[in-house]
Parts: sequence; C-alpha cells; structure tokens
Amino acid sequence: MRPVEIGLLVGLAVLILLTVLLLLRIHALRREQTGLPALLTQDMEARHRAVLTDLHTGLAQQSDRMQSQLAALQIAQTERLAETRATVTGQFGQFQTTMLEKLIGQGRAEQSMLQDTLKGMTAQFNERVQQLSQTVDGRLNEISGKVAERLDEGFKKTNETFTSVMSRLAVIDEAQKKIEDLASNVVSLQEILGDKRSRGAFGEVQLEALVRNSLPPDAFAFQHTLKSGARVDCVLILPEPTGTVCVDSKFPLENYSRMFDDSLPTAERDAAKRQFKLDVKKHVDDIAAKYIVAGETSDGAVMFLPAEAVFAEIHAYHPDLVEHAQKKRVWLTSPTTLMAVLNTARAVIRDSETRRMAHVIKDELSKLAKDFARFDERMKKLASHIEQANKDVSEVRISSDKISRRFQQIERVELDHPDATAARLLDADE
Repeated sequence: MRPVEIGLLVGLAVLILLTVLLLLRIHALRREQTGLPALLTQDMEARHRAVLTDLHTGLAQQSDRMQSQLAALQIAQTERLAETRATVTGQFGQFQTTMLEKLIGQGRAEQSMLQDTLKGMTAQFNERVQQLSQTVDGRLNEISGKVAERLDEGFKKTNETFTSVMSRLAVIDEAQKKIEDLASNVVSLQEILGDKRSRGAFGEVQLEALVRNSLPPDAFAFQHTLKSGARVDCVLILPEPTGTVCVDSKFPLENYSRMFDDSLPTAERDAAKRQFKLDVKKHVDDIAAKYIVAGETSDGAVMFLPAEAVFAEIHAYHPDLVEHAQKKRVWLTSPTTLMAVLNTARAVIRDSETRRMAHVIKDELSKLAKDFARFDERMKKLASHIEQANKDVSEVRISSDKISRRFQQIERVELDHPDATAARLLDADE
C-alpha cells in the first residue's frame, strides 16, 4: 500500500474519532441541559454552535485535502497504467511473432510428416490390394472348382431323385389300383351290410373276435341257450357275485344311414331319425326282457354295437336313449368300450383265481422255504468241501514245485561234480 493511501486512511480514522467524541460530548451536554436553568441553556447553545462551526470548517478542510490527494493518486495511477500497457503491448507483439514463427515451423514439419505417412500408406495399400487380388483370384478359382463339383453332384442327385420319383410314381400307381380295388370291396361291404342277417353275422363275428382275444376259454360261451329257451350271442362267465353276463349284438344301420343321406328330403331324414331311436329302444327292451333273468344271469346285460359311429351318435345326440338303457340295466358298448369291459372282466377273473389259489400258493411257499433251507445246508457243505479241496490243491502245488526243483537240480549236477554233495544235502533238507 502506498504512503498516500495510508495517509488518507489515517485522516479518515481521526475524523471518525473526532465525530464520535463530538457526538458523545453533545449527548452529555444534552443530559446536563435538562437540569440547568434556561440561561445556561442559551450559553450552551452558543458554545455548541461554535463547536459545530469549527467542526464543519475542519471537515471541509479535510475533505479538500483528501480530494487533492485522490486527484494526485489518480494521475499517478493513470501514468503507471499507460506505462504498463505499453510494456505489455510490446511483449505481446514479440510473443505473437514468436508463436507465429513456431506454429508455421510446426505446420510445415507436420505437413511433411503427413505427406510421408500418406506415401507409406499408399504403398502399403497398393501392396494389400495386390495381395487381396491374388487371394481373391485363388479363392475364385477354388470356388469355381467346387461349384463345378457341386453341380456335378447336384446333377447326379437330381438324376437319382428323378429315378426315385419315377419309382415312387410307379408305387403310387399300384397303390391307386389297390385303392380302386378297396373301393370296390367297400361297395361290396356296404351291399353285405345292407342285409339284416349279414349285419347280424358281422356283429357276431366281431364280438367273438374281441371276446376270444381278451378272456380265457372257460370264461365265455357263444350262442348260449338260457332256461327260458332264449339264445344269446355270448355269455361272460364271471365270478360271483357278478355271475353270468349276457352280451347281445345289435346293428341298427339302415335308419342310421338314412339319417345322413343328403339325397333324401328333410322330412324323410327326420322320420329315419325317429325310427332309429325307436329301433334302439326296442333292442334295449328286448335285451332287458330276454337276457336279464333272476337266479340265472346277472342283474345287467350288455348291448354290443359293432359300429363306433352308431355308438357315438347315441351318446352325443340321444341322451334319452342312454338314460333309458341305464334304467333297464342294459349297458351300451362299442368295440372300443367292450374291450375295456372285457379287460375289467379279465382282471376280476384273475383276482378271483388268485384268491382261490391263495392256500395253494401258501403251501407251495412253505415247501419252497424248506427246499431253500435244505439248499442252504448243502451249499455250506459244498463250500467247506471246496475250501478243503482248495487247501489240498495248494499243498499238491507245493509238492509239485519241490519235485520240479529236484529234477532241475538233477539235470544241472554231474556224477563227480563237487556240488553233488550240496544237492544231496538240499534234498535231505527238503
């Protein structure tokens, strides 16, 4: 800090101190004024005015001094700023010139380095392009060879495929002929099923095949005659309490076919539908009346429908027929559901035979236990014999080894050889 600034600060501090002292004095005088008479008040006012006048004069003089000092200080600062500006301007010009020269030199060096780098990169790029061209040419040649090979293989496979297709077409032609033959056979089957007796025989044959493939021979009988004289297609001979179950085959196909014949009018198809329901209901009533006999058969019978479509039609769209059959205790079955019934019957027969043969199985198991105990004793004896034989074999092996060693010693020893005595001693030791 400069001396002028220090002087100004000291003057301001003195002025502030005098002002504070004056204010304190004024405050003290005011306190004294409150207790003085009026005359003293006037005297104090006169003195106060004189002090204020002197104070104002001193402050004015001090202000003039400070203004003159500030002006001088501003002039000095302006001169120093001008000198500093000139110095900085000169130094900046020199620095700018130096930096420009350095930047120009660096730019030229970098430009030359960049040109050299570009030349090197161009040369490397040309070399790489040549190498790539050679590689591409080689690969193209390899690809051309492979493409030619693949084309040859493709032509061969195409020829083989064509030959296979031709053979398959020949097979398809033969299959087409067989389908035509099968269609003619289907037509003949429809003609056969058009007759009631033929339909009945077809159902009985199918029923017989299912029963024979599912049950043992003593669990069924075909064309069985009841005490009432009624003859049933098949009876299932099951254990008590089920007993004898009658199975009768029914094939209501005529009206069923008319129900779905689009060539017929709607009225005739509806009439065929009603007649179909009446036919099925009549079959159920006949089976319940003929083949459910108290004391001779079970309390239910089975109605076998050889066609799955007929069975599905009844259960899907005629629940009243199913309910009527259940009330009559006649169980409607198709080939699939009859197979399930027969499997259940076979399980019942097997379970009954198992229970019936339980005591026999128990006796056989006790005999088997005795035989196993006897086998265990004999096995122990055989093990002891084998152990003794093994021991004997090991002893025989030891004797055999001794004899072999003696023969070897005899072969190596001559008559008057000095080791003969040692050999004889060895034999005596053994």
